[in-house]
Amino acid sequence: MTYRLFSLILALSFATAFLATGVQAQDVSPNGVKTLAPEGGIQPTATWALGTRAGDFVFVAGMRGIDAATNSLVEGDEARVRKAFENMQLIAESEGASLRDAVRLVVYTTDMYRFRPIVNAVQQDLWGDGPYPPRTIVEVDRLNQDDIVEVEGTFYAPMSR
Repeated sequence: MTYRLFSLILALSFATAFLATGVQAQDVSPNGVKTLAPEGGIQPTATWALGTRAGDFVFVAGMRGIDAATNSLVEGDEARVRKAFENMQLIAESEGASLRDAVRLVVYTTDMYRFRPIVNAVQQDLWGDGPYPPRTIVEVDRLNQDDIVEVEGTFYAPMSR
């Protein structure tokens, strides 16, 4: 079998696998990077996707405390932080990953002193007593819509278990 024929067969098998899961062909790059937009996710506000799958890893874009049903920020600091984590969790779970499968988190906040304790409490509530994934938390000057927090994550979710 020639290399070209083998490549074509491999490409067709990937395409068949993705189409069988309901993913549109235009949602997968030539190298197999799958764009994620699961049911119940928020609506992107510009030129970005909620997440992608590349091989065994799921990359979730920065999620904020937006209620997908109303497309607006939820009220209350703790509720907004929790919703940001839940929005991230929804994208990860759409590809078979749990919060315990997080390999890296990045949290952006507009006030480290005020919001870091809330982030810690929400994360402890969601992850229990751990173990916790590696996390970076950064104070920034401003977030979209003058929000208070944004959470992004990378998850390990093997395509074949």
